[in-house]
Amino acid sequence: MRHNKKFNHLSRKKGHREALLSNLAIALIQHKRIFTTVAKAKALRMYAEPLITRSKKDDMANRRLVFSYLQNKEAVKELFGVIAEKVADRPGGYLRILKTGHRLGDNAEMCMIELVDFNENMLEAAPKKAKTTRRSRSKKAAAPAEAPAAEAPKAEEAPAAEEPKAE
Repeated sequence: MRHNKKFNHLSRKKGHREALLSNLAIALIQHKRIFTTVAKAKALRMYAEPLITRSKKDDMANRRLVFSYLQNKEAVKELFGVIAEKVADRPGGYLRILKTGHRLGDNAEMCMIELVDFNENMLEAAPKKAKTTRRSRSKKAAAPAEAPAAEAPKAEEAPAAEEPKAE
């Protein structure tokens, strides 16, 4: 029975699936962008994002844990060096999946998966938004206190606006 086994098995046994995801994660870390099928990309996102989150805190325990998944010293060094400093202030969502169409041979749905902070074209195009905070109080509760002060200037401005039109 496969109760509560919700991840995609990718039609592979456990060892083969882990090796595939490890190799895809290494390629993604080294090249910052790879092309693969949508199913593999979604599985890779679930595999790689916790590793990127671990890389934010650089200590020996996290390095050893990430190395146990990747088995590649250069990829671990790149992850804890260049990538960790770029994603330090990001609370999650380190990877972006962009669908690119279908593969000619078997019509598999293809996509590009990339690290969000390393696409220079999209970073230039997107303007930085001011960070907003969520308010716990509704505006309806605050409106009656501000309403008398807000209505008084409007009443004074209305006759002033009509005088130039009358002349």
